[in-house]
Amino acid sequence: MSERTFEFHWGKHHRAYVDNLNKQVAGTELEEKPLEDVVRITYNKGDPLPAFNNAAQAWNHEFFWESMKPGGGGMPSGELLARIEKDFGSFDNFANEFKTAAATQFGSGWAWLVYKSETLDVGNAVNPKASDDDKKLAVVKTPNAVNPLVWNDYVGIITLDSYRANEPLLTIDVWEHAYYLDYQVRLAVCNPSIVGSAFSSSPTPRLLLKGKKERRVQKKEETGKAVHHKYAHAPQN
Repeated sequence: MSERTFEFHWGKHHRAYVDNLNKQVAGTELEEKPLEDVVRITYNKGDPLPAFNNAAQAWNHEFFWESMKPGGGGMPSGELLARIEKDFGSFDNFANEFKTAAATQFGSGWAWLVYKSETLDVGNAVNPKASDDDKKLAVVKTPNAVNPLVWNDYVGIITLDSYRANEPLLTIDVWEHAYYLDYQVRLAVCNPSIVGSAFSSSPTPRLLLKGKKERRVQKKEETGKAVHHKYAHAPQN
């Protein structure tokens, strides 16, 4: 990603989602809720409320920046590499599947590496539980602002009371603003280092999320009122 794209992507697009969301939730019960909950609530079981797109895009972008580091994180190792090889056959197979998902997403959207840790077993509707066959890594893609917090390819809509079916581990933004200044219409030109960028040290898929529960950074405005604000700190190099 070039410096120019980063400046537009983070400094304008991401900031706009955050600023617009702050305006939409001001004075409502959503204002004091964690962003992750705002995303789920405003998805409204597939009939999104006005704040959903900005909430989801703010969350998606924060996760996107956390999925990268300069130069990439390198090849995974240990238990994580073993899991990738078990579920995809090899790291190269995973990388190709991930890049293909990003390149073939029609229109705006996201490609994700997820851990199917708590997928509902639809064959046991009386006592839904995770199936051993569903405890695996998988590549999925979502349209527009939709993300694995509210949607997955097996169960469909995720509600606040349901199990989390897809635990997001890594994502790539395939909205035009993420690549157009650098690559124009050549979406298939995906930087391979992005694929390995989150794999530098975590030994298991679940540990990739350790400490990444959605957090709010509050900034006092001139009025003295605390509001959600994700720009108190810039992404770390």
